[in-house]
Parts: sequence; structure tokens; C-alpha cells
Amino acid sequence: MLDSVVTVALTSALSSLSERQKAIANNIANVNTPGYTAKRVMFEDALAASVKAGDGHASASTARSLEPTRLDGNNVNLDTETLSNVETVLRYQFAAQAVGSEFTAMRTALKSQ
Repeated sequence: MLDSVVTVALTSALSSLSERQKAIANNIANVNTPGYTAKRVMFEDALAASVKAGDGHASASTARSLEPTRLDGNNVNLDTETLSNVETVLRYQFAAQAVGSEFTAMRTALKSQ
């Protein structure tokens, strides 16, 4: 059960969402840094392809945002980062709860034997 596609995919998602949270925090910390370009962490497509292939392992990739820059060369949009952070936190909570449910089911199955 620990090697199930679902468990592996959830673990990959948690790791990638954690990377995204770090990138968002870094973006927000550099909102006023001239020349700083925001980072974007992507993993959903790779995760979906991995699950479809029956594996579940996926790694996040980080790229520079292509959003327009301000006159100082910075392209961090605080509204975008805030919304992305809220979405990421909710996804992380959902995935963590799903992993917890997987372990609860396994614990229950082991106790009944």
C-alpha cells in the first residue's frame, strides 16, 4: 500500500506543493527587488502523465515568470502571489488529508487482522 500509485502521487504532490510555497515566499520577499523575476513551479502535467502511466512519481520544475515587468525590471504581482499561495495551501491541506486517510485505512486493516 505504501507503494501504491495513489500514495506515491500524493507524496509527489506534497513535495511539489512545498516547492511552490517556497517559490511564492521568495517572490513575495523580493516584490521590491529591482530586476527580480518571479519563479513559477509546475508539476501538475508531469504528475498527471505519471499517474496515467501507472507510476505516480513526478518532480516539479521551476521557471521564470514571463509576465510583464515593471519599469525596474521586477514582475512580481502581489495579488497573483497571494492568490497562488491560498490555492497552494488548500491543495497541500487536501493532499495531506488524503495521505492521512491512506494511513488510517492501512492502520485499520492491520488492526483487524
